[in-house]
Amino acid sequence: MRRIVILILLAALLAAAGPAPPPLPTTEQTRTEFQGICERLRAGRNRFFGEAPLNDLRARLAQPIPNPKTQVDLRIALLIDEVRLGHIDRAMAAAEEALAIQERAGLDENVRLNLMQMLAFLHLRAAEDENCVLRHTAESCVFPIGKGGVHVEPRHSRAAGDLYTQILAKRPDDEVSRWLLNLARMTSGDFPGGVPEGFRLPISELTSRVPFPRWRDLAPELGVDVRDLAGGAVMEDFDGDGLLDLVTTTQDPCGPMKAFRNDSRGGFEDVTKAWGLDTQLGGLYLVQADYDGDGRPDLLVARGAWLGEDGQIRRSLLRNDLARPAHRFVDVTAAAGLAEPAYPSQAVTWADYDGDGDLDLFSGSEGTSTQANITRDGTTGRVYPSQLFRNNGDGTFTDVAAEAGVLNNRFAKGAAWGDYDNDGDPDLYVSNIGPNRLYRNNGDGTFTDVAPELGVTEPSGVSFATWFFDYDNDGDLDLFVADYSAKVRQVFAAFFGAAVSTGHPVLYRNDGGKFTDISREVGFDRPLLPMGANYGDIDNDGFPDVYLGTGAPDYEALMPNVMYRNDGGRAFQDVSAAGGFGHLQKGHGIAFGDLDNDGDQDLLEQMGGAFPYDTFYNALYENPGNGNAWITLRLTGTKANRFGVGARIEVKMKEGQTTRSIYTLAGSGGSFGANSLEQEIGLGGAKAIESITIRWPGSGTVQTFRDVVPNRVYDVVEGSSRLAAVKLPRLRLGAEARKGEHSGHRH
Repeated sequence: MRRIVILILLAALLAAAGPAPPPLPTTEQTRTEFQGICERLRAGRNRFFGEAPLNDLRARLAQPIPNPKTQVDLRIALLIDEVRLGHIDRAMAAAEEALAIQERAGLDENVRLNLMQMLAFLHLRAAEDENCVLRHTAESCVFPIGKGGVHVEPRHSRAAGDLYTQILAKRPDDEVSRWLLNLARMTSGDFPGGVPEGFRLPISELTSRVPFPRWRDLAPELGVDVRDLAGGAVMEDFDGDGLLDLVTTTQDPCGPMKAFRNDSRGGFEDVTKAWGLDTQLGGLYLVQADYDGDGRPDLLVARGAWLGEDGQIRRSLLRNDLARPAHRFVDVTAAAGLAEPAYPSQAVTWADYDGDGDLDLFSGSEGTSTQANITRDGTTGRVYPSQLFRNNGDGTFTDVAAEAGVLNNRFAKGAAWGDYDNDGDPDLYVSNIGPNRLYRNNGDGTFTDVAPELGVTEPSGVSFATWFFDYDNDGDLDLFVADYSAKVRQVFAAFFGAAVSTGHPVLYRNDGGKFTDISREVGFDRPLLPMGANYGDIDNDGFPDVYLGTGAPDYEALMPNVMYRNDGGRAFQDVSAAGGFGHLQKGHGIAFGDLDNDGDQDLLEQMGGAFPYDTFYNALYENPGNGNAWITLRLTGTKANRFGVGARIEVKMKEGQTTRSIYTLAGSGGSFGANSLEQEIGLGGAKAIESITIRWPGSGTVQTFRDVVPNRVYDVVEGSSRLAAVKLPRLRLGAEARKGEHSGHRH
């Protein structure tokens, strides 16, 4: 009888505990799962990766087709699919065949010019393959093209330039051909003389208006220049040795994550397989967060963006077990309750929205509509609800988006947390195709959309990357929103002086909880197409600067990435040309962090486009340094979340005869790329720090430290009365440095 009672009690306890979490997948199960997704997308009709449309076109062209116009149209469709999947020679052959048919049949002149334009670009792509790819260097494809970027084998770039010249003779207002003619002649070494004066780029576009030091791309030298499609990037200390490591993803559903461990000798070690990341395929978005509060940053990969119904691919929550017996990242997605439902997403962001000391997750969902057919209210076609996963504090999450009022039900492209009204809890901004939302945190687990009331719904055509930051150091959070509504031709036209009224980034200045659009006033006045974007302090002056990884799925969207230097909170200055940041390939994940422990932020840029053929190499820019002071704070929450994400930091310092404050929001920054969670703060010309005040999120703890010595790294524990200085090795990045030992210490 006693045994029966015990069994009944055990059964009752098990029932109360709920169903057991699913077992963690084995490495082989994870590999098989994602490999199956890879094969399904390749075999299907997806507009990015599907091979079925190309096979259909080849079969159709194998049959007799009497109508010349149909023959040309089918070959145009064929060449587009051939180049999409990387068959450049077949694409060029299809273009040549279509041109021959057009000439024989005497079809419309516009058909011939369109075909010439396609053929010209195919030559430009072939030129990139033979030079920027096969002979890749740090100066490849960086605008304006310098001596080191001129093609060693110029035959294809010259052929492209000749074709663009012929096209412009008939279509002088063709902005795309005009821009690409200049690029073709630059890469072939025939600029400026090879470009007729009327089509030549103005000299003003080839230089920065303000001087700025040149940054070096060390990725080829360090062996971290992996070649991928668009993806995410994180710079973080994952193994706890005090040095920042690099992790990236790729949109390619068949491509694995990449991980490089900082080897402490100025180089990096490929640890992708060792860390268990080689089985994690695909993923356009990547961000780190310590979701379980164990002091080790974990990884979250979001998938399915732009893929419509094919994009219902689960995310991956990867627990950092590098210090545990597993010595790798472990896929805990299903066990944590984040695997289902799997909505297409590329907008994920972490914060402790309910103030209970652990990080919650917002995941903005997309839909089946494309950019072309979605309406301004963001509701055309199927749009999936967004998700707000409340952290249960036991390693699991519960989706509370409906009761919280943040379903969005629009095509989300970006999301960011920030306490815009300074009431102590984080609010949520969601950037959409369609009007954007600003969800004010009501403090009771619910949110209210106040975007229309506060005038921050724009740009409501197509928004993209977004974040909160204090760009002017006045103590409240301003809002950056990238506008993605411009046409590629409009971006090119602006380089030739055309006035384009749409497509520029939007900066909302926070005026005490209300917002004012000051974009044009501060210099965001030209159309750009930012995909991934982030902010950091490139010159340690205490004002956050902005880097935009630009581009579009179109192969012709070869436009410089853009670095905007913040000029004391008054304006943003384009220093792309001077600093060497104007990469022409598609920029995506952007991450800032101090890789070499010298007190300034370096820059990782994950590169690549959307189609299988549009891959490129990642860049790793080393900051050449400056004379400004700095401080790095490594936060450890005790009541607040472990890394202090969402903390507000004020550094009050003496600069000459003036006292000023620098305000920082602790977090990983912008969209697609994630900065280090150590707070690297530039101090300008400060000789002394009067005080540092930290307002911890959720717990409400406020700490103030006085008379702090600058140019050091400090551990900050919530509730502690003192800062602890940390000694870290100062590194010299580069192949030569790896032969020697550390060059000193930063402390």
